[in-house]
Amino acid sequence: MNNVEITDAVLVREYMHGSEPALSKLITRHQHRIYSFIFSKVFDRDVAEDIFQDTFIKVINTLKKGKYNEEGKFLPWVMRIAHNLVIDHFRRNKRMPKFDNSGDFNIFSVLSDSDLNVETQIIKDQIENDVKELIKELPEDQLEVLTMRIYKDMSFKEISERTGVSINTALGRMRYALINLRKIIEKHNLVLTN
Repeated sequence: MNNVEITDAVLVREYMHGSEPALSKLITRHQHRIYSFIFSKVFDRDVAEDIFQDTFIKVINTLKKGKYNEEGKFLPWVMRIAHNLVIDHFRRNKRMPKFDNSGDFNIFSVLSDSDLNVETQIIKDQIENDVKELIKELPEDQLEVLTMRIYKDMSFKEISERTGVSINTALGRMRYALINLRKIIEKHNLVLTN
């Protein structure tokens, strides 16, 4: 049987049952993708190699403890670990990429790209989940307008009719929602760069 026929899930299971070569196959299969992803964030070969090693140490420890339960989703799971380690690296070095507070707030433009590779999709899913959590901190009237505009794709005219306020009030609420969301993002030190 060659590598192509054996799924990640089968290799993970084999490794968890003591087969070291199974882990080698997994690493070989995904190393380029994972390393490239890490390097694209840190732009430093030594740092990227360290984070790559740490990623697989974490993977091995989790598998050895039998705590892996992402059946069939090995690569996205490893990418999440790598992504978290990249963030840890920036935090440790106090070089956290800051949210750009100038110009239009366009985090949502990041969320609608249909042609994404796996790594980018994982990050965007994480950002989207983080943002969905953070917008819950907005005042109710701002949250309502933001949700209608971004997630329901309603026009300001439709929002105005639905909420019973003028278009200007709806626009104002959206503007304040975005200003407040920037503050919330900075407060939580969330990385929205990709």
